[in-house]
Amino acid sequence: MLDDCHILVVEDEFFLAQEMKQDLKDAGAVVLGPEPSVDRALARISKEPRIDVAVLDVNLGGEKVFPVADELAARNVPFLFVTGYENMVIHSRYPHVLKFNKPTDIQHLITALKRLLA
Repeated sequence: MLDDCHILVVEDEFFLAQEMKQDLKDAGAVVLGPEPSVDRALARISKEPRIDVAVLDVNLGGEKVFPVADELAARNVPFLFVTGYENMVIHSRYPHVLKFNKPTDIQHLITALKRLLA
């Protein structure tokens, strides 16, 4: 389904991050991360030779993920949000980016990732 797709996961909730990582690996993806902070995610982006798509939580320990989203956009890497935040927080800044509410169904997430990669 996501065979050899390099997916950056930025999520600070440990158990949720580990579950998402395993689910994406089970779907054939190469999972980068999960990275629990903006600084670590930006460092990962700067050193990774390949990121095909990213899954971002909005709130990382009280810090907004928007610098990571901006860096991915600058590199033309598609991304989506998986978060508990309301649509207005994201929609005003990223009106065309998909948003999934936590907890999300992994099959819906995989389908959305495949669409972003198409």
